[in-house]
Amino acid sequence: MAEYKGIMTFCEIIEDELPSISKEVLGCGRKLADDLGQELCTVLVGSGVESLAQEAISLGADKAYVVDDPLLKEYQTDSYVQVMKKVVTQVMPQILILGQTSVGRDLVPMLAFRLDTTATLDCVELAIDPDTRLLQRIKPVFGGNAVATFTCDSYPQIATVRDKVMSPPEPDASKQGEIITIDAGLDPSTIRARLLKRVKEDEEGVRLEDASIIVSGGRGIGSAEGFNQLQELAAMLQGAVGASRPPCDNRWIAPNRQVGITGRIVSPDLYVAIGLSGSIQHLSGCGQAKNIIAINKDPEASIFNYADFGVVGDWKKVLPAFKDKLKELMSE
Repeated sequence: MAEYKGIMTFCEIIEDELPSISKEVLGCGRKLADDLGQELCTVLVGSGVESLAQEAISLGADKAYVVDDPLLKEYQTDSYVQVMKKVVTQVMPQILILGQTSVGRDLVPMLAFRLDTTATLDCVELAIDPDTRLLQRIKPVFGGNAVATFTCDSYPQIATVRDKVMSPPEPDASKQGEIITIDAGLDPSTIRARLLKRVKEDEEGVRLEDASIIVSGGRGIGSAEGFNQLQELAAMLQGAVGASRPPCDNRWIAPNRQVGITGRIVSPDLYVAIGLSGSIQHLSGCGQAKNIIAINKDPEASIFNYADFGVVGDWKKVLPAFKDKLKELMSE
């Protein structure tokens, strides 16, 4: 498949800006392009998005393909699949990378089917096989119990990557690149769905996905009042509060605070796990944390197998001492 060449990323756009995941995907794409000795291009789809093309170039892209049309203002599966198929067929990249977001999860399977290729979703690492030059797609499997590497010889090779597992590049304002406009050529009659209303979720404090420190509680916290104490610790650390599924199901904390395979995927610098047993479902959502501190009264709790530091004891006794020591250190 010599006609397929180069790396392409899809730059998702949120509120007229490139979100963190788009920058992370560009950073990942730049590394793969350098490893292959090929160009990196990116695609910006939407309405009034051409102004973001230069930002994408400053973040590593050699070329930016812009598809700008009023019909693309809001994400709709029908319109975006049509547009992305057109762009990919025209450019013929060897590799296409998107973020593992609600858009990526919806768009990629249908796009891969239309392009008669395969796709691997929810990757935590991408690399180039030095022998075959194929894309190695590394992702958790069996609920996070193992990590598998997937490859395929169909083109383009498509993958989505988890939020916060890749590092965004530093922008280089001096970087030059080519901006290419592609006509959407959309027929409104082919867009079968229509967005009637968008409701933005109210979220107080730091978003879990953006937090560098997360204090998270499990079933062992026991009540909503217990989570108030976790909130105090999180505030001291300027972090966010998370939870496993049982506290959310019991309404001790809002559902949007759930971390896990059926909740949010996070990768903070520090994850403080309090009263958490360490189920695979939960660890699938926080296993990428750089450091994990576990507090649990059960010395056999699975969380200790993953923690960098562990405290065996009742959190109701450990936490006050922890906060007192923290206040002492912060006052120095």
